[in-house]
Amino acid sequence: MKKKPKIKKYKLQDTALAITRWVGSPQSIGVHSVLFATGFLVVNMGIFSFNSVLLVFNTLVSLEAIYLALFIQMTVNYTSASLEEVEHTIDEIQEDVDEIQEDIDEIQEDVEEMSDDEKEDEAREAGHSKTLEEIHLGLQKLMADVEKLQTQGREQHVDQNN
Repeated sequence: MKKKPKIKKYKLQDTALAITRWVGSPQSIGVHSVLFATGFLVVNMGIFSFNSVLLVFNTLVSLEAIYLALFIQMTVNYTSASLEEVEHTIDEIQEDVDEIQEDIDEIQEDVEEMSDDEKEDEAREAGHSKTLEEIHLGLQKLMADVEKLQTQGREQHVDQNN
């Protein structure tokens, strides 16, 4: 039997799963759109120069891409481990199903053997019944013959006495 793979789950992994779920959501698109719009609005208002805003955005987007790649990879690793665990569970279930099928086959064979034995017993009982019936008929005939002989013996005895 294969050893069941154990999935280690760390707090950072929970965070990675939450972040990857959030990044793929409509809220994430909204937040990113607002941030980019704010950056360009700050440039248009003349608060910061275009080059400094572009430099900050470039740095933030690069860092975000690096961290997102790491979080996504952690999520993929966790999902792969989960799938291995599910595969192991399916293998165990298949083994159980195979064992149950073998038990069912054995029970079916036993039932068939019992049916064959019952048929043999019924045939044997039918033979015994027939033999007993023949013996009974033979005894009845003997009793009838004995009665006849007794009746004849009485008649002869009466004839001799007369």
